[in-house]
Parts: sequence; structure tokens; C-alpha cells
Amino acid sequence: MSQQTATDTLVVYSDYVCPFCYLGRASLERYREQRDDPLDVEWRVFDLRGGKRDDDGEIDHDADDGKDEEYYEQARQNVERLQERYDVEMSIDLSRDVDSWNANKAAVHLRQTHDADDARAFHHAVFDALWQDARDIGDPDVLADLAEDVGLDPDEIRDAVDDDGLDAELRERFDAARRAGVRGVPTFAADEHAASGAIPPEQLRRLVEGSDA
Repeated sequence: MSQQTATDTLVVYSDYVCPFCYLGRASLERYREQRDDPLDVEWRVFDLRGGKRDDDGEIDHDADDGKDEEYYEQARQNVERLQERYDVEMSIDLSRDVDSWNANKAAVHLRQTHDADDARAFHHAVFDALWQDARDIGDPDVLADLAEDVGLDPDEIRDAVDDDGLDAELRERFDAARRAGVRGVPTFAADEHAASGAIPPEQLRRLVEGSDA
């Protein structure tokens, strides 16, 4: 442990549809296993495809976001490289057609109304459902099934997805992330320092514990 003053809290901005967020979660779990002390992790939602939403809130998949086939091929290669590095099994399909809005609504609801263990279990279940099983996490029935799988009320999740108030809550949280300077995910923040990308455990350690860790 560093002799510097270290934080025990790490904020993670993440979007379920981002493969590097899934890989970043794996790196984070490795780092947590290496620590002697517990680490408080605060997950914050981010709308990776917010710039492609139309006036109805739907993703316009034909909107030009500057990401062509060459971009996605490079991304696939980077995913494969990090899969090997972190020993993670996952689908290479980058799931460009899956919308995380409903999953984020359900996750925010659980963080507001349930204890951390319940929220964390659902959070991990959603990630795994998309990147392990290629399930459509935009489907309320899928989210309800995942909630039931981890011991939560599936109807509560369906109600959360239908809650218009949570739409406004999500938009405010996404805006707050951008005001905080978050432009991409995953972004890991500790005290006044931040790092983006699926960074390795040793870099997470330096971020949390200080440069001399």
C-alpha cells in the first residue's frame, strides 16, 4: 500500500453495451482480489450512443457517428487482445443494435431502492447476459428474467422500465457525467484523478492508491 493518502472509493462510468466496460469490469475484479482492504465501487450510468438518439429517444442506427467498418474491426481486435490478457470469455459481436436504456433504468432503480448487494448482482447479471449469452438487454422480459435469476421481483423491474420519471433521471445522470468531463467509457475516477479504457489492474492500483503504490 502506498504511503500516500489513498482513497477506498472508485467511481466507474460504464455502459452495458460497451465491450471495453465488460473487460474493464474483469480488470477491476482482479484488482479488488489483490487488495488487502475492501474497495467501495460506485457504478454510474453512461449513454454511449446518446448522440445517435432521435427525438423519441430511439437509436437511429443509420446516423453517422464516424465509426465505419475499419473502426469496428480495430475494436474487435482490441477486444480479442484484452480477452486474452484478462482471460475473459465473451462474444465478439459488438452488439451495435442493442440499446442499454432500459437496463440502465432498471439498474438506477435498484441502486435507489435496494441494498448494494442486490444492485450489484443485477448489474453483473446484465453484463453477463449480453456479453456471455448474447441476450437482448433492451427487452424488459429479459431484464425481468435476470432479476428473478438473482432473487429480485421481476414485476418490479418491468415497472421500473415503464417509469417515465426514471427517463428524466437517466437524462440528468448522463448530463452530469458529461459535465464531469466523461466522454467515453469505461472511465475510472478516484479523488481528482481519472483514467479511461479497460486499463489493467496495476494501473487501477496506481489510480486508487497513489503513484507510489
